[in-house]
Amino acid sequence: MSFNPLQERGIPLDRQLRNWSELNVTPYRKEDVHPFSRCRGIVANGIEVEAVMFSHNMARHTLDPDIKRRLAMVRRVEAQQQKAINWLIPGEETTLEVTIGYEQVAVDLTAWIARHETDPYLRQVYEFGVLEDFDHLYRYSNLYELMEGKHANWIVGELTEITPGRPTIFEHRHPFDEIRRPMTAVASDPQSILNALTVMSAEQQTMNYYMTIGNRFIEPLARGLYAEIGMIEEQHVSHYESILDPSATWIENLLFHELNECWIYYSFMQTEPDPRVKQVYETHLAMEIEHLHIAAELMREVERRDPEALLPKSLDHVLTFEENKQWVRGILDAQVHLTSKESDFVPVGSLGQEDRYFAYNSRVNQGGTPSEQVIEMNRQANGRDYRLETEGDNPVEGLRQGGDGRTRGYSDQHPGLQA
Repeated sequence: MSFNPLQERGIPLDRQLRNWSELNVTPYRKEDVHPFSRCRGIVANGIEVEAVMFSHNMARHTLDPDIKRRLAMVRRVEAQQQKAINWLIPGEETTLEVTIGYEQVAVDLTAWIARHETDPYLRQVYEFGVLEDFDHLYRYSNLYELMEGKHANWIVGELTEITPGRPTIFEHRHPFDEIRRPMTAVASDPQSILNALTVMSAEQQTMNYYMTIGNRFIEPLARGLYAEIGMIEEQHVSHYESILDPSATWIENLLFHELNECWIYYSFMQTEPDPRVKQVYETHLAMEIEHLHIAAELMREVERRDPEALLPKSLDHVLTFEENKQWVRGILDAQVHLTSKESDFVPVGSLGQEDRYFAYNSRVNQGGTPSEQVIEMNRQANGRDYRLETEGDNPVEGLRQGGDGRTRGYSDQHPGLQA
């Protein structure tokens, strides 16, 4: 089914503001919500946070007061949209339960994007990142069992496996090695731009979330794990934002941000089973269609460019949350041993002892690594680590139950890499 939001009529901007009771929505029941409904809400929240923050940054780099006013009006509506989406999360859903939802998003969203990315380099960027978030899901799930005595299978609904990915201890790389080659927006498939904006926004929101709530725990182990994985999420934002075209103008970026929001809400309303939440997505889509028209008009007025020459004639792909178990297993088996060097992805075994990767990794892991400690403590408490392996043993021998945590290539080349 094709869809072109530029050819649709949205809700006029002056009718988009909502009152407080409309924003203070009734949350879902955590016992009843479908896992992928939770995931869709987390993604929509991240998309709106990115929209608001991008608009603020654009306003700070804009002289024209009329443009500032138009940005402020649209931004106010999008800030309301963010509240309506994020307030669907109930207060009784614990921080760790929300966190496991965030990591399920990171796995299955990135997996879908990678599977639908036509550019080989960009696809590799997503494949590389998904193995790291897959491991985060495993680490937080073990912390959940250790702290709350519960199993994460009821949160992920057995739709996503929980087993080690590329171990977090090995993910800590020098900042120079997180910068990827950017696409050129003019030459790129518009779907590639939407893919990058979506994953970058979701990872950015995960970074924001961990930065905010990681210090709310009393337990030192939990605080340490959020600090460690929170730093990886910052790496991931650098990883994904660097594939965007840095030469795109502010208005061009605004145009694609609004198109991306249209795509997300259009996609999610197709598969959302909760009629109340589906109505929220439909309403937000109608609002975003108008926001896209406003951005298109700004491009015509200010840059004297035709927005229709940049945008796709239709949005032909609907982003869906679905099982990716076998796909993730295949990527894990083939790529667990990779690290990054400059903008390339290389086997860690190909690095020399003097490479900055080892010096950086050794420095941050000095004195103990929370992502390893949480597994060891849960093994001591329960006689084994927590896993949800519906498709069989982990495909990587060293990561199987009772294994030594080694992966192909990640040997004891450096004392900082002792797993």
